[in-house]
Amino acid sequence: MIKHKNKTQNGLINRQRRMRGFIIKSKRMWAILIVAAIALTGVVLLGSIRKSGSAGSGTNMSTFIVRRDDLTISVAESGSIKARTSIDINCKVDGQSTIISIVPEGIFITEEDVKNGKVLVELDSSNLEEQIATREIDFASSEAAKTEAIEAYDIQVKQNESDTAAAELAVKFALLDFKKYLGESVAEKVIDAVGEDPNASFDMVSLLDDYDPNDPNSLGGAASQQLNNFQDSIILATGNLEKMVDILEGTQKLYDANYASELELKGAELDVRSRRIQKKSSEEDLVLYKLYDFQKESEKFLSDYHEAGRQLARTHAQNRSKLAQAQAKLRGAESTWRLRRDRLAKLKEQIDACVIKAPAPGLVVYGSSGDFMRGRTRVIEEGGTVYQRQKIIELPNLTQMIAEIDVHESAVDKVRPGQRAKIVVDAFPDQSFTGEVLKVAPLPDPQRGFLSPDMKVYKTQVTIEGFHDYLKPGMSTKVDILVEQLEDVLIVPIQVVARRDGKKVCYCLTSKGSEPREVQTGAFNDTFVQIIEGLEVGDEVLLNPPLVTETGASGNLYDKKKPEQDQADGPARERGPSQEQGGSQPRGERQPRGGDGAQGERPSRQQGDRQPRGGGPQGERPSRQQDGGQAQGGQFQLTDEMTDKILSGMKQFDPAKAKELEELRKSDPAKFKAELMKSMQSMRNKMRQGGSGTRQGQGQGNAERGQNR
Repeated sequence: MIKHKNKTQNGLINRQRRMRGFIIKSKRMWAILIVAAIALTGVVLLGSIRKSGSAGSGTNMSTFIVRRDDLTISVAESGSIKARTSIDINCKVDGQSTIISIVPEGIFITEEDVKNGKVLVELDSSNLEEQIATREIDFASSEAAKTEAIEAYDIQVKQNESDTAAAELAVKFALLDFKKYLGESVAEKVIDAVGEDPNASFDMVSLLDDYDPNDPNSLGGAASQQLNNFQDSIILATGNLEKMVDILEGTQKLYDANYASELELKGAELDVRSRRIQKKSSEEDLVLYKLYDFQKESEKFLSDYHEAGRQLARTHAQNRSKLAQAQAKLRGAESTWRLRRDRLAKLKEQIDACVIKAPAPGLVVYGSSGDFMRGRTRVIEEGGTVYQRQKIIELPNLTQMIAEIDVHESAVDKVRPGQRAKIVVDAFPDQSFTGEVLKVAPLPDPQRGFLSPDMKVYKTQVTIEGFHDYLKPGMSTKVDILVEQLEDVLIVPIQVVARRDGKKVCYCLTSKGSEPREVQTGAFNDTFVQIIEGLEVGDEVLLNPPLVTETGASGNLYDKKKPEQDQADGPARERGPSQEQGGSQPRGERQPRGGDGAQGERPSRQQGDRQPRGGGPQGERPSRQQDGGQAQGGQFQLTDEMTDKILSGMKQFDPAKAKELEELRKSDPAKFKAELMKSMQSMRNKMRQGGSGTRQGQGQGNAERGQNR
C-alpha cells in the first residue's frame, strides 16, 4: 500500500515537473521571440530613456576630426560550403523496392570507378523478372493482331475498288439502254429535263406527238423501230385487205356468171373478214403501244438509270464505312501493339534501373542524411525500402566548391556577379580563400520567409578558387564581398550624420558651441560614411549629434547657444517618449540619442567611449560608444522609421493592437505615440514577468528534485 502510494505521489510529482518544464520552455520561447522582435524595432532604445539633463555639465564632448582616408565598402554574410555541381541519384523503379546492397556513405567515387562501372546501389528485381514472360507473350499476340489488321485493311481497299467499278459500270449500262430505247438525242433531252431528282416526272407520250421518222432529233432507237413495225403491220394488213376485197369482188362476178362455186365465194368473203380483223389488230397494237408499252418501257429504262446512280452512291458510302471500320481495327491493333511494346520495354528498363552504377565522380552522401526533416524520412540502408523518385544518393563534386550565403535585402542591391570575395571557413580560421560572386537569386528564399516572414534574404553563391580536398559540404563559412574600394575620400563615422527637417546635417564644434552643417553623403560601410559636400579636412564634428526637444531646442547640454536649424526641427514626430507621456525615466537607465541612420545599414561599435544610439545617415542604426559609463545628450527622438519597425514587430505578437495603433496614427498622431509607449512598456513588463517566472519555475524544480532525492 505504501509502495503504491509512493508511486502515485511520484507520478503526480513527475507530471507536475513535466508541466512546469513545459511552462518554463513556453515562457522562454515567448521571451526569446519578444526580445528578437523588439531588438529589431528599437525597444532597447525605449527601455533606456532617461531624464533630460541627467548628465553633468562638466562632462567632455566626444568629437571626431574629419580626415581623408581609404574607404572599403563590403558586404559580410555567413553561410555554408557546398559543391558547385551535384548529381542526385533517384529511384526509377515504380512503387517500392528493397535495397539489396549499397556502397558505404562517405566514400569517394573516382574516375576509374566510373569507367569500370562501379555499382552504387542494387535493388530487388525478382518481382519484375517474373513478369517478363507474360509481357513477351502479350506483345507477340498483339503483333500478330496488328499484322492481321493490316492485311484486312488492304483487302478492304481492293474490295472497295471492285465494288465502285461495278457500280459505275451499271450506271453506264443503264444509260446506254435508255439511249438505245429512245435514241441518244431524246434520251439526253429527257435526262436534262428530269435532272438528278429521281422523283421528277416526264410525259413520255409527248415524245410520240413530235415523232418524225425522217427527223434525226426525233424519237429513235428501239422505240422508233417498234413504232415502224406497228405501222408496217397496219400497212401490210390494209394492203392484204384491199387485195382480198378485190378477190371477193372478182369471185362474186364469177359466181354470178356461174363460173365460181358458192364455196369459193364464201372463202373469198372469209379472207376479207380475216384481213379486216388483222388490220384492226395491227391498229390496236399501235394504239396500245403508244398508250402503254412505250411509256412503260421508257419509264423503266429511266428508272434503271437512276437506280444505278443511287446504287453507285450507296456503294461509295458502304466503301467508306467498311474502310473506316478496317482503319479503326488497324489503329486499335497498332495501339495495343505499341502499348504492350512500351510496357515490355519499360519493364526491361525497370530491371536495368535496379542496378545503379556510378555516373560521375564525387562523394557518396545518402539521400536521408542532409534532409531537413530527417526524423520523418526513410533511412537509406541495406534492407530498407525506397520509393519511386526518392533520392537515394547524392554525388557532390568536391573538385569545385562554392560558398552559399544569405544576403539581407538591405544589401542585396550592392552585390553583383563577378565581385571579388574573401572566404573564411570556421573549421580553418587561420586560412582564407578567395573567390568571386557567381550568382544572386532574383527572389527571396521562400524557406526563410516561411520561418521568419519579416526576414527577407537572397541566396547568393560565391566560388572558391582552387581545389582543397579538406573542404567538406556543410561547413560553416563567412564571406566578405568587396563592393567598392574608394581611395583618399573625406570620411566621418556614420553616427555623426543626423537628419533634421528632411536634411542630413553634421554638428561642427566651434567656439560658440555646436553648429549644424548640411552635408551630402556618398558610399558607406558599417563604420564610416563618405562626405561629398559640406565638410572639410580638419573640421571637428560631434560624435553625439544633439537631439531635438519638444520646443525645438537642442538637447545637448554643452551647447551654449542652440542653432536655429534645431529650433525648426520640432514636429511631433521628433518628441521623446518621456515628453509624450509627461513622465520621467527611472534612474540608472541609459538615455538614447540622435536621429536616423544611413540606408538601413548596421554600424559597428567603436572602441573607446560608449555612446548610446544616435543618428547616422539615411536611417542607419548608430554605434554605441562608452564615455565613463555616463550617457550624454537630451531627450529621446522617436522617428517615423523607428515607429514603423516597432509596429512591424508588434504585428507578429498582437495583430489587433498593431492595427488599432495604425488607425490611431492616422487620426491622432499625439495620442498614437502615447498609446505606443504604453504598449511597449506593457510588453517589456511581460518580458520581465516571463523571466522571473522562468527563474522561479527553475527554483521550484530544483527544490522538488531535492525532496525526491
